[in-house]
Amino acid sequence: MTTNKFELIKLYLLDAGYTIVEEDLEESLYIVEKPSVGVKNLVVDCEDPILVMEMPIFEFKNPTTDAFKRLLAKNREIVHGAFALDETGKKVIFCDTLQLENLDQNEFVGSLNSLELLLGEFGEDLIELSKL
Repeated sequence: MTTNKFELIKLYLLDAGYTIVEEDLEESLYIVEKPSVGVKNLVVDCEDPILVMEMPIFEFKNPTTDAFKRLLAKNREIVHGAFALDETGKKVIFCDTLQLENLDQNEFVGSLNSLELLLGEFGEDLIELSKL
């Protein structure tokens, strides 16, 4: 990955009001947050040719079929990105991927806004699901 794309993503993040908590040039990734909208530990990984964004949301104590159905139904409403499960099947994460080659600021910020909207509109349901 070229340093220019990595630095461009950094500018996009800062322009969007995100705080860079950690920066790993060797791995081409940032860990960012924006507490005012509920974003914490969002990993922005520049894995040329794609950009991967992942953020842990919560971990199920005892997941149920109904809980998984609710998450899948909500995926339909998310503008960019989706809920996913980690390898254990208990940790819920938000993930999104974008093409790096022609990525512009509007597209990148649109994905960030989608996550922010998701947390704002579905936050109470996520808290409820996290108790299962």
